[in-house]
Amino acid sequence: MNIFFKRRFQTMVCVLVLLSGTVYERVHAQDYTSMITKEDEEKRLDKYESELEGYLRHYLVDEYEERAKAYWDRDYSSIAAFKWSVAPNVSRWRDVVIKPPRLRVSGELKRTPYNMDGLKGEWIQLPLGDNMSAQGILVIPPQASKNKPVPLVIVQHGVGSSPERPFVADGRSYHAYARALVEAGFAVLSPLNLRNVQRRNRIERYTRLADISLPGIEFSRTQNLLDVLLQDERIDAAKVGMWGVSLGGMATMFWMPLDERIKVGVVSAWFNERNNKMVVQDDRWSSFSKNGEDYAFLTGWLNEFADRDLVSMICPRPLQIQHGKNDGIAYWPDVVKEFERSKAHYDKLGIGDRVELIVHEGRHEAKVEEGVRFLKKWISN
Repeated sequence: MNIFFKRRFQTMVCVLVLLSGTVYERVHAQDYTSMITKEDEEKRLDKYESELEGYLRHYLVDEYEERAKAYWDRDYSSIAAFKWSVAPNVSRWRDVVIKPPRLRVSGELKRTPYNMDGLKGEWIQLPLGDNMSAQGILVIPPQASKNKPVPLVIVQHGVGSSPERPFVADGRSYHAYARALVEAGFAVLSPLNLRNVQRRNRIERYTRLADISLPGIEFSRTQNLLDVLLQDERIDAAKVGMWGVSLGGMATMFWMPLDERIKVGVVSAWFNERNNKMVVQDDRWSSFSKNGEDYAFLTGWLNEFADRDLVSMICPRPLQIQHGKNDGIAYWPDVVKEFERSKAHYDKLGIGDRVELIVHEGRHEAKVEEGVRFLKKWISN
């Protein structure tokens, strides 16, 4: 066979193979549609999805207690021994769940006068390199001085809010608690964080690809602000507290285990029976999943870090939990039970007076008088 006919023959074979493949695909497609209806396929997928959800729900909720025991080896013989015994858990909390990036100060702190309904403060901005910065509002009481430095409270706003909101009278769930702190003699740092659900979802997707987290970025930004602000002689660097509402309450609980400069915390409208909150759909509480708040689901969180376990990494530092009976984020009797399990860590160390639960008749809000009292008790003196 000469070269011309050989090439013609090879071409014909290739065409026949391609045609036979096309015919096969058509027959296969026809066979597929005849094997299962669209309705039956949806039912099959529903069943598979249900199996997956049941498997994960059992792992995250039903098996949590037994699984978490393997991760914790708390020693209640003394406060020092206790802190040493939870140190490996703190490391895993940092490295597995929060995963803060290393952000470094790359310039001077910029201060701009900022007036909020007659309250004089500053808008501060700290460059952190790579087009990143840490920003927020700083208010230092006029009576603060080198000879009479004042405590500092980090005031963290939640989703749908802003750094200004905790200072102003129309602050809704905040009730101007930041202004009340200034009037009580505290300096206040109110950091800017990403406030919108859709924005947080979007950025959290990117952080997962980078093996960090948005709470980790926001923690690192605030740490760098603290590094600079605590050099101000008007601020007592040994007296730092934190008070967050809603997602700001999340920040308070997330960050305190990682920064012992924060000596006392107040958590409003966040503390929960975490396993149920994150996994179980129930009419008695709202669901992050149902509301499309994907940013709230952090890798490895429920392997060992339910709220009662997070509290054990804050202990022995004082902590106040605030929750409203009419707050839809949680079923309040579950909050009480979870608090009792959290308080047990303090009780076993003989320091039960350092942790308290404020259950009130309100909704998703801060209780100003109670929070200010608690902070004054533990860091003002």
